[in-house]
Amino acid sequence: MAVTVTQSMSTKEKLLRARGAAAKLALLSTGEKNALLLAMADAIEADIHMILAANREDVESSGLDGAMRDRLLLTTERIKEMAQGVRDVAALGDPIDETMAEWTRPNGLRIRKVRVPLGVVGIIYESRPNVTVDTAVLALKTGNAIVLRGGKEAARSNQQLVEILAAVPGVPEGAIELLDSSTRKSVEELIKARGLVDVIIPRGGAGLITFVTENSSVPVIETGAGNCHIFVDESADLDMADEIVINAKTQRPSVCNAAEKLLVHERIATEYVPRIVRKLSDAGVEVRGDAKSLSLAPGMNIVPAVEEDWYEEYLRLCMAVCVVANVDEAIAHINRYSTKHSDSIVTRNEENARKFLRGVDSAAVYWNASTRFTDGAEFGFGAEMGISTQKLHCRGPFALAELTSSKYEIIGTGQVR
Repeated sequence: MAVTVTQSMSTKEKLLRARGAAAKLALLSTGEKNALLLAMADAIEADIHMILAANREDVESSGLDGAMRDRLLLTTERIKEMAQGVRDVAALGDPIDETMAEWTRPNGLRIRKVRVPLGVVGIIYESRPNVTVDTAVLALKTGNAIVLRGGKEAARSNQQLVEILAAVPGVPEGAIELLDSSTRKSVEELIKARGLVDVIIPRGGAGLITFVTENSSVPVIETGAGNCHIFVDESADLDMADEIVINAKTQRPSVCNAAEKLLVHERIATEYVPRIVRKLSDAGVEVRGDAKSLSLAPGMNIVPAVEEDWYEEYLRLCMAVCVVANVDEAIAHINRYSTKHSDSIVTRNEENARKFLRGVDSAAVYWNASTRFTDGAEFGFGAEMGISTQKLHCRGPFALAELTSSKYEIIGTGQVR
């Protein structure tokens, strides 16, 4: 039976509890796991008022505003969406014990490669309390225990959510552990807990991710920052380009799949740069531009970009515009400055689109669509642990299948070597 989160326990005690829970979770059937998830979704909706009260305290004491405040804020609608996300995960197939390959050797040995849980997953994240639920339910569905270390600004919200999830009857004690977020000490203890924790997932700003990847003795799946680009090619449908650019920049600017940079082909720049600068400005976006963009939009709301702009993930209503000679220059610019997250081309030219899709070295590359779709739910995964921008062990939105490892089961009839 699960118990209420105990803040007085040490990090090591919580990790030991998680290790014990992982062994029990690995033995749960798909039906048992799905029943727990559905009960969690019901429990979240039943306690909306408690979650909102805890979140209100966090928001009021955080001192955050703008996009960062929006990341922290929970509403009744967002909590209901959170619960529906849990149900969506319950409805997905269970990857555990899936046969990845199977064959028989000449000596009669039958070999089967199967998916198994990773074990204990540690996640370190900032601001967004929905991550608490998304990651906990993905871990449970795949038979993993999870250790959560959220940001201090969301401490009350995370505490309330974990208590609700852990109190569901049948959840093994220690399956969902929440670490103290008041100091960095718990982060340092978590990333050094090799042997107790199987993988660490840092999810947040570049500073957090860099610290974890450079200091962890536990294997890390890096979720990268999102310096995302849109390239409007010379043959683009400009009305389509307008909608994609505005959506990718303004629909939710505080998230990692929001577009931060706009590249425009020089052959349409005279027409398109002033057009899109006006539309971005009307949408409340601060626009920065290279020398060519500035010359094409005199007297408009656009300021000079500096070299640092091309690297920066703004996470706010700000966008930098650059004029490029062709698709090759666009690809080179993106591969130089991007964080290898999500980038898009708007074009009618299939040859250029295919070149862009092949040439851009990012986790998600789009043709005629907004970068805002790089998301576990939008990809049909129910939820996500994050967006991996590395190439090992997974890349892009990762969820159930990526929360597994593999092992070999070998069946013999007395064979010896």
